Amino acid sequence: MMENRLFVYGTLRPGRAPAEIADVVDALRPVGKGTIQGKLYDFGDYPGVVLNDEANEEIHGEVVDLPRDPALLARLDEYEQFYPHDPDRSLFQRLQTTVTLRDGSHELCWVYVYNRDPHAQSRAEYADDHES
Repeated sequence: MMENRLFVYGTLRPGRAPAEIADVVDALRPVGKGTIQGKLYDFGDYPGVVLNDEANEEIHGEVVDLPRDPALLARLDEYEQFYPHDPDRSLFQRLQTTVTLRDGSHELCWVYVYNRDPHAQSRAEYADDHES
C-alpha cells in the first residue's frame, strides 16, 4: 500500500480517540493542521462531515500520515463502519478531498464522510438496524 494521508476531524484526532481505536490513532504521524469545506454535524458521541465545496463552513482538523500497514487502515475503516465492498451499507465513506493546510498549500487527503441523511438517526440506531 502506498503511503497516503488522512484528514481527521473528530474521534480520530490524536488525543481524542476512544480506547477501542487509540492504538491505531497513536500510529498516525501528524503532518499539520488544515481545513476542508463542508458541513459538520454533531451526533453526540461523534461528529460527521458532509462535503460541500460551496459551503461557507470550514471544518478544522489535522492531516496525518497513514501507516503502510493495510491492517491498520482496515481497523480504521471498521471503526468508521466503512465497508469498501458495500458502500451503501457504510455509515461513513472514505473519500478523497482537498485539504487547505495552514501555510495555504493544498493537499489531496482521505477523509471519512458521513454517508447517511444527517437528520435521520444516530450511529447506535444505524448499527442496530444493520447488524449481520
